[in-house]
Amino acid sequence: MEIRNNLIDRIAEAKGEGWLGEIEGLRVSLAGAESKISQIDAKSPGRPVSLGLPARRKER
Repeated sequence: MEIRNNLIDRIAEAKGEGWLGEIEGLRVSLAGAESKISQIDAKSPGRPVSLGLPARRKER
C-alpha cells in the first residue's frame, strides 16, 4: 500500500513538472502494484490462515 501511495504522489509530481514519459512509466508501475494488492487481498480476506499441525517424522 505504501508503494502504491508513493507512486500516486510521484505521478502527481510528474504531471506538475510536465514529465510525460515519466508519467507513463509510473502508471505501468502503479497498475502492477494494484494488481499485486488485489492478488494479496484475494488470497487472505482477513481471516486467519491455517498452517496445519506439525507431524513427527517416521523413524527409519
